[in-house]
Amino acid sequence: MAGRVSLAAVSRSGRHAAHVTVAAAAGFYPALYLLDRPVAGVYALFAPIALGVLSPVPGAGRGRAVTVLRALPFAAALVALGTVLAVTTWAAVAGMLVVGFALTFGIACGPRLAGTVPGLQLFYILACFPPYEPGTLPERLVGLAVGGALLALLEVLFPDAPQPSYRGRIADALDVAAGASAGIARDGRSDPAGAVRLREVGRGLRFSQAPAGARPTGAGRADRALAQAGSATRRLLDQLAVLAGHAAVRPDPAAADLLRGVAADCARSAAALRRGRPCGGPELLEEMVAEFLAARGRAAGGRVPVPHGTLTRQSTVLTAAVSAVTVRTAAVLALGGRRTLYGLPREQFWYAASGTVRLWLVRVSGNLTRHSVVFQNALRTAVGLALARLVAGSLDLSHGFWVLLAVLTLGRTTAGATWSAVRLAAAGTLAGAFAAGLLIVGAGGATDVYAVLLVPMMLIAFTLGPLGGPAWAQGLFTLVVSTAFAQIAPVTWRLAEARLIDVLTGSAVGLLCGLIAWPAGARAEIRYSMAALLRSAAPVVRATTAAVTGGDGPAVRPEAASSADTVRAPGGRSAETLHRLRIAEAAYAQYRTEPAASAPDRDHDWLAVLNYGARAMVGAYWLPRTDRMSEVPPAALRWAREATEDLADATVRAAAFPAGGVRVRPAPLPPTVAARVPAHLLPLLTDVEVWLRALAADLEAGAADHAVRRDGAPAPA
Repeated sequence: MAGRVSLAAVSRSGRHAAHVTVAAAAGFYPALYLLDRPVAGVYALFAPIALGVLSPVPGAGRGRAVTVLRALPFAAALVALGTVLAVTTWAAVAGMLVVGFALTFGIACGPRLAGTVPGLQLFYILACFPPYEPGTLPERLVGLAVGGALLALLEVLFPDAPQPSYRGRIADALDVAAGASAGIARDGRSDPAGAVRLREVGRGLRFSQAPAGARPTGAGRADRALAQAGSATRRLLDQLAVLAGHAAVRPDPAAADLLRGVAADCARSAAALRRGRPCGGPELLEEMVAEFLAARGRAAGGRVPVPHGTLTRQSTVLTAAVSAVTVRTAAVLALGGRRTLYGLPREQFWYAASGTVRLWLVRVSGNLTRHSVVFQNALRTAVGLALARLVAGSLDLSHGFWVLLAVLTLGRTTAGATWSAVRLAAAGTLAGAFAAGLLIVGAGGATDVYAVLLVPMMLIAFTLGPLGGPAWAQGLFTLVVSTAFAQIAPVTWRLAEARLIDVLTGSAVGLLCGLIAWPAGARAEIRYSMAALLRSAAPVVRATTAAVTGGDGPAVRPEAASSADTVRAPGGRSAETLHRLRIAEAAYAQYRTEPAASAPDRDHDWLAVLNYGARAMVGAYWLPRTDRMSEVPPAALRWAREATEDLADATVRAAAFPAGGVRVRPAPLPPTVAARVPAHLLPLLTDVEVWLRALAADLEAGAADHAVRRDGAPAPA
């Protein structure tokens, strides 16, 4: 293990282990030896363990302390509920089913709640086991409060190094975008190396590159806006990479001015994100966009025809400016600024005027589907914990809560990963039980020995356990609980035996649930969710082009229809696509955390599929906002319809992910057709052409299957 773990990780884990150990010992020893309150001592011991070790509470220092303190009232309610429901096994099982599902499903609402869920479940588990003694509830609550408060105090007094925030990552990326925009505006020369760097910076904004607690995955307005700001920043960097990768056809003062405006706007947004306060001032970039559109129209209507390459570059510059406006607006909303949207479609920021309760309800209702991995994990966990409680209660296992603790800590999202964790945990528990048995036989009833050993054992276990995996964690924790319970009541070597039996029983229950309930994890859902995303995006593409060109567009075909197809506006159609995108993103996030199998398989660039969905919605929001194209020649209208129909048909075909993928090349606007288009409308048709071309590239990349190794090597995207 030492060869695979950096010294920095060991140091960080050691500091955190010291916080938990000191908090646990400071509550446990006085309660047990000074006050003779063993029940309070047990809860004072397990409160820091639950919220400091079992729960990956995000943040550091004051932020983590606040999360712990906010969790204490919920923990107290769960202790009270468990104490009452311990009256019978079936009451405790019913409570475990409800509590397990509600807490695990609540992970969808944000990383801070997700971080405290395992610890909160442990509080109910501890309280719902016999003996049924409601009179001890005050002692339990006091021990819980003392242990949690001590842990929070230590987090404030001795904070860990702060994690880099996602807001700071966006600010750094915007600084890069500002420099690139200014450089492109200054010389316009091709810079392939700069284009590669811009794309790399954009990939650095993926959630997988940020710590779990730093990802803006919450249901509230701030997290939604920050996530949108990150997505728009990635698009901006990709668009600037396109500009940097190709030299300008000829000097274009209007495009250069707009790029300088993009640079200034990015710098303002970056500064606001670092300050934590929304930036004020006039909306200069929106005015520059309007001036650019007017200048582009005047140039198109002049005597000298504008080369197609220049129009394409102008369209890309305009798209970059739109992305910069989106970034700034999302950043303002994330920082608690104004909710009024100037020059932006409300559908793009639908959450801006919504209350927190409604946003949470939207997130919860959106995941109440059997194809949501959040719903699947919640149901799997709840059934596993309830079944474990039934088995432990029916067999009257000694220290039966260890059975549920095994289910809670060893359960994984795939059956294969659960089996791997169970095998390691069984080996570690066997070794720990053997060592604990030797300790108990050697020390006998010498309580002082256990009292002296508990602190160093906790420090070692909580340092090495999180770093070494299930075997180390279970083995060392077996020593900790054996040493702790040996001080509460007389024990024999059979305590270690009970620990081993309970862990094996819990492992068997968890493995059974993993085999029966969605054993493939996100692998079984990602194809379904990505296919649903593509099918819902096809009518959005059709409707967007129809709205831009002023035509009615073709009827939506049955195989591409969705529940939102009754809405005529493309923004309304994209509501279904937005929902499908969120479900697909959740499946993709879990998919990338699951271990790969060892056999070769075929995979897809799922990130390209997600990009396709996001790009389709951005086009639906923005392209129809330009002036509607009146007097479009029939030939040009026919080109737009046919090119869009080819792409939409390919999108529906790609949803089946056929062998060999799909190939689609939207026909470029023919020169003979372009010659008959009024000059002031030609740039708008170019915008549509650029959008369709970008969608086609995403679609081909996402639908193509690739041979990948399942031996832990990085998969595509």
